[in-house]
Amino acid sequence: MIKKTIAITVLLITFIACDKLDELTKFNIDYTTNITIQSTSILDAPFDIVTPETTTNSQQEFENNNTNADLVESVKLTKLTLNLQTPESGDFDFLNDIAIYINADGLEERLIASSTSIPEDGSRTLDLDVVDTELKEYIQGETYTLRTETTTDQTIESDHEIEIYTRFRVDAKILGL
Repeated sequence: MIKKTIAITVLLITFIACDKLDELTKFNIDYTTNITIQSTSILDAPFDIVTPETTTNSQQEFENNNTNADLVESVKLTKLTLNLQTPESGDFDFLNDIAIYINADGLEERLIASSTSIPEDGSRTLDLDVVDTELKEYIQGETYTLRTETTTDQTIESDHEIEIYTRFRVDAKILGL
């Protein structure tokens, strides 16, 4: 009986230690980019906006976290938030639907986040529903772009400057662990 208790205790401690060690091999990389939704009187017609290229600096980010691209096991988007910068009196009430896609040289475009039936609540911040998809190749490259597909349900009287904040969760082997 004592041997079983000791064996179970050892297994439990090993399992907890492995989970804690696994958490040490994960870190976040955050990026921001901006888009402008121009004033328009067209309603319910989808339109696209492509961001400027975002430089990943992933090699430096990996080094800062004691790893390198060869040791990265997985990269997934965990958060995508839109923050309205201007106009100061604006909000996201004009949006009906939004979908954001990621693209990089040599890779297929992939949906990464969306929101449908956006409520008209005067919000200047909008958290999108993130798609659980592997993005390792996109973040390991030098640059990527985001394409935003939106449908509006109100006219927009002035340009809207929007910051797109993204957080990617990287799971890597650190120092080969």
